[in-house]
Amino acid sequence: MSQETIEVNHPEGLHARPAAEFVKLANRFKSTITLRLNGRQANGKSIMSVLALGAEAGMRVDVEIQGDDADEAMQALKTFLAGRSA
Repeated sequence: MSQETIEVNHPEGLHARPAAEFVKLANRFKSTITLRLNGRQANGKSIMSVLALGAEAGMRVDVEIQGDDADEAMQALKTFLAGRSA
């Protein structure tokens, strides 16, 4: 399992297009990806769930990844949330 708190530096936060890109990236991995923000939890592979978090740029999101490719998934998702291409 890999778990980190990551600041969302993507300029648009996790809204609409960036959320769709995040989910597309998350779905490349077999691991289970969970996001937590302000007492809410989201399935990182579900667009509706990620959008419901309402994560904006500058917010800190807890990311928990469980599975065989957790470390690789964490690195890719951290890069994305930092506002850089994965």
